[in-house]
Formats: sequence, structure tokens, C-alpha cells
Amino acid sequence: MKAIWNGQVIAESSDTVVVEGNHYFPRDSVRPEYLQDSATHTTCPWKGEASYFSLKVDGQENRDAAWYYPAPKDAARQIAGRVAFWKGVKVSD
Repeated sequence: MKAIWNGQVIAESSDTVVVEGNHYFPRDSVRPEYLQDSATHTTCPWKGEASYFSLKVDGQENRDAAWYYPAPKDAARQIAGRVAFWKGVKVSD
């Protein structure tokens, strides 16, 4: 699977975990040069608190386009150490 935004491959892995239709990529498969920490946090009742990254590619920013759960609840432990994408990021094989 690949996550692509603004013409660049942001993440690539054959080991994604699908939860609620979203592919969660291993953190080490995501290219760190495109990530910027975000102050945004949201809470899911069964996964826990999510943190976000904004993407920056070729001078363009996609705010909060990636999320992860630093300490997921037990029901979502399979996504620990993984990152998912949205907001126009194309995820396909």
C-alpha cells in the first residue's frame, strides 16, 4: 500500500492494518521529512486519544492529514505505532 499526496509517496508498506476502512501504516514506513507535528488531538471512545501530523510537500501544507494513537486503548492495540491518512491523501496498492 502507498499513501500519496501532492505527487509524493508519503508512506509505503505491505504491512498495513485496516480499522474502520483506514489503512494504518507502520510508523517507520512513513517518510519523516513530510511530517510536521500538530497540536490537534481528538478522542475516540474505543481507540483513545489521537494525535495528528500535518503534511508538507513542495511548499504546500495539508493540515492534520495524518493521525495516530500514541497510547491506544486495548481494543485498538493493533494500531499502536501506526499512522493513517485522510484529507485528500490517496491510499492504494
